[in-house]
Amino acid sequence: MTDPANLTRRTVLTLGSTGAVGGALMLAGCASSASTPAAPAEPAAGTDIAALADVPVGGSIATSIDGAPVLVAQPTAGQVVAFSAICTHQGCIVAPAGDQFDCPCHGSVFDAATGDVIHGPAQKPLTEIPVAVSGDRIVATS
Repeated sequence: MTDPANLTRRTVLTLGSTGAVGGALMLAGCASSASTPAAPAEPAAGTDIAALADVPVGGSIATSIDGAPVLVAQPTAGQVVAFSAICTHQGCIVAPAGDQFDCPCHGSVFDAATGDVIHGPAQKPLTEIPVAVSGDRIVATS
């Protein structure tokens, strides 16, 4: 099959009647689309993530670990959880919305306390990041 990156006008016109152009152009479009943000690597134990005071009780915030998007929630006073902010559906960045996380791309909704899917199209929960409270800071535990 013709490499989509090397298509010329003549090749497109020649292949046009076979339907191969549509497939080639689709592949070319996928290859040139923006890349999915990286999920955070497993942070080292003790990695500082956020101030406990910055995360409202019953709410959540967006932050990052080494540039990777992360969501942190405090379901009850002193109980904290963290998740990758990368949607398990198609890799969009999920946003905090109080006691849930919302994906702006396709409407998936996740529970901020568990990372579980409340409403799809996502089928898998958000990836959990083990965290704990250390003094007035939220830190990674593994």
